[in-house]
Amino acid sequence: MNIAASVGPALALEVADAASIAELRHQAEGCTRCDLYRDATQIVFGEGLGKAEIVLVGEQPGDQEDLTGRPFVGPAGRLLDRCLDEAGLDRRRCYVTNAVKHFKFTPRGKRRLHAKPDAGEIRRCAWWLGAELNIIKPKLVVTLGASALYALLGPKVKLTPERGHILYPANRPPVLVTIHPSYLLRIRDEAQQHRLRLDFVSDLHKAAEFQPR
Repeated sequence: MNIAASVGPALALEVADAASIAELRHQAEGCTRCDLYRDATQIVFGEGLGKAEIVLVGEQPGDQEDLTGRPFVGPAGRLLDRCLDEAGLDRRRCYVTNAVKHFKFTPRGKRRLHAKPDAGEIRRCAWWLGAELNIIKPKLVVTLGASALYALLGPKVKLTPERGHILYPANRPPVLVTIHPSYLLRIRDEAQQHRLRLDFVSDLHKAAEFQPR
């Protein structure tokens, strides 16, 4: 068993109080906890079962998520769906959300290029992520990428050495560490992409087969 020595803002800070995901989503609709709401189209809240077994946590919404108001519907989300299917993990068992709920971007002509959320933005949005976890009480949380890992387990836990491991923060749900599917989309070498995709599917398979101890 790998014990996580620390927890991140979503597990350590004060969070919103709501009885259900629907109530929490309603509270979040007017969120101004950080400045990202100023340029985003809308907040993109989590989606899935209110008592899901597994919570998948990504980084932040992308361009298509910002426009539709739904998480993981863009290229990375479609790749995630295919990999979940290959891993034998039914997305209907999952609740899918992000560490940060508004799209952070840099304008480039007519395009909006993804910009990585900073630690302050992740901490402020932990108000919502921590509440989502408190309501759902999943048996496992899967962090997709470094921002999600920071939100759950803080700055001392690094993605590369913990990739594929399940960590056990005290009195909190176990956390499976893996990459964000968008990382796979950025790899141009087909052989490398195929190999890393198989690794990602293997990580998701661990989530599919996970049984609490």
